[in-house]
Amino acid sequence: RFVELANDVNEHMPDYVVSRIISLLNERALAVRDRRILLLGMAYKRNTGDARESPSVRIAELLLSLGAVVVAADPHVDTRYLPDGVALVDASPAEIAAADLVVALVDHDTFDPALVVQHAAAVLDCRHWLSGDTVTHL
Repeated sequence: RFVELANDVNEHMPDYVVSRIISLLNERALAVRDRRILLLGMAYKRNTGDARESPSVRIAELLLSLGAVVVAADPHVDTRYLPDGVALVDASPAEIAAADLVVALVDHDTFDPALVVQHAAAVLDCRHWLSGDTVTHL
């Protein structure tokens, strides 16, 4: 029964993350529709390019279905693993600043935490990797 519960929690985690994204945008009087959301990391695991079974993919799909403009930064993942409608971008200061919300899903070593915190208007940190006034932890 414990394994079933763990699987159930894992299966519904993308839905929970999206509900938190919606709440954070609502707190800033922003709707999800037409908001630019930058997903940091699409891989299943840190510092890998394997996006099969990755919850990040499901999060992107849910956000797209709500009308968000979804972009993803992941130096390891091939674009063929991204859902249709998700553009792959660099985690540059300009891309971070252009996002209405940055969602840190995978903490790859190539991502600069100070850069994210410095340039992001708001961050949902799903890895407990960042700290600062604009950062909310999952």
